[in-house]
Amino acid sequence: MEANSSTISRAEEIKVLANEAFKAHKYNQAIDLYTQAIELNGQNAVYWANRAFAHTKLEEYGSAIEDASKAIEIDPQYSKGYYRRGAGYLALGKFKEALKDFQQVKKIRPNDPDASKKLKECEKAVMKLKFEEAIAAPVAERRSVAESIDFRSIEVEPNYTGARIEGDTITLDFVKKMMDDFKNEKRLHRRYAFQIVLQIREMLQALPSLVDIDVPEGKHFTVCGDVHGQFYDLVNIFQLNGLPSEDNPYLFNGDFVDRGSFSVEVILTLFAFKCMCPSAMYLARGNHESKSMNKIYGFEGEVRAKLNDKFVELFAEVFCCLPLAHVINGKVFVVHGGLFSVDGVKLSDIRAIDRFCEPPEEGLMCELLWSDPQPLPGRGPSKRGVGLSFGGDVTKRFLEENKLDLVLRSHEVKDEGYEVEHDGKLITVFSAPNYCDQMGNKGAFIRFTAPDMKPEIITFSAVPHPQVKPMAYANNFMGLFS
Repeated sequence: MEANSSTISRAEEIKVLANEAFKAHKYNQAIDLYTQAIELNGQNAVYWANRAFAHTKLEEYGSAIEDASKAIEIDPQYSKGYYRRGAGYLALGKFKEALKDFQQVKKIRPNDPDASKKLKECEKAVMKLKFEEAIAAPVAERRSVAESIDFRSIEVEPNYTGARIEGDTITLDFVKKMMDDFKNEKRLHRRYAFQIVLQIREMLQALPSLVDIDVPEGKHFTVCGDVHGQFYDLVNIFQLNGLPSEDNPYLFNGDFVDRGSFSVEVILTLFAFKCMCPSAMYLARGNHESKSMNKIYGFEGEVRAKLNDKFVELFAEVFCCLPLAHVINGKVFVVHGGLFSVDGVKLSDIRAIDRFCEPPEEGLMCELLWSDPQPLPGRGPSKRGVGLSFGGDVTKRFLEENKLDLVLRSHEVKDEGYEVEHDGKLITVFSAPNYCDQMGNKGAFIRFTAPDMKPEIITFSAVPHPQVKPMAYANNFMGLFS
């Protein structure tokens, strides 16, 4: 339907409101308003490109790519459409597709210095990718980097005043001292960092892909969602809820790293607690515990800056050992992302997944790490461009078939730090407050007490941290998302 002049002017008024919501970091509200403008005048490429940008801010890269493609379809000479789509592809690590779009931007705007800069960054990333592919050894021939490291032969300089591990045992005193050093922006010596990461690798390798957790009657258990390198907020969780111990156990449900610029401190702290007392700390893999994400969102750069290149490979290896899901007391299914594109998946199928690899782009492992709930029944495409969206009927069937009560997952920022959906059968928990220093959200964690295992949700606000911006160590092209 052709829009008339009054409809067009009303759409413009709504776009102005949408832009204001966007500037105030109210991205969901901005998307709703851009959608209203599109409904009034769907032939305006700007509305689609603006909505694509709002989707990007919410990490809904699949939706961003769709909207940007629509903007390009409406106006093939609209450079921002290619720019937004290129950013969406980059965010998913699809460098070759991104490169095509940035080449198009350069063609349309040959004198734009920003377009030239982004194109150069993208070309560099593609060249690096081709080089890495060319020199990569076949999977069968790959040796474990862990086996080439002898941490005991690494000298600790006499002037080192930080935390030390005496012998082979990681103690609570060591972990407390290390956390204090981290709070004061001091580094842990590489010898001890290697010792922690090598020890955790052995522990994780021995675990199944689906871990059963038993909480004795009268005891409690805490589940935290994404922390994303926000070390000072992690410390705050422990201040609010106590340090991890046998009597105060935690499960951190993936996405420990990336985005926040204190990811090394977060991961070493969580790993050290697990080494200190395996039953005090459970860890699940998130979609950001993967090479492709760490390359883009800061962890790889941070590891190189704070430790060294060898640690990049070592962390990648250890992340492949992380379990994919947990079941608490046979009642609560905990997973980073969500459920599946097919019905009938049993817990035994999850246990049988060979997880010792980088996450594939489809299949059960991919869906566990990437999927999201949707309000409508059935299944739909993922807003992220990976995994899928699943409705309350899918959740209900999965729980019934596996004799479970609740799905607890993370993976999505929520204003209150949590959201209850699917008739109370699914809860999202997210533990990175004021995510990326700009979302203004609260964080949350959830406590369960046996035997009734009813979720008790505790929310908290962000605490101050040193003046280091999120993504300080990320690739230069991440400026695309700002």
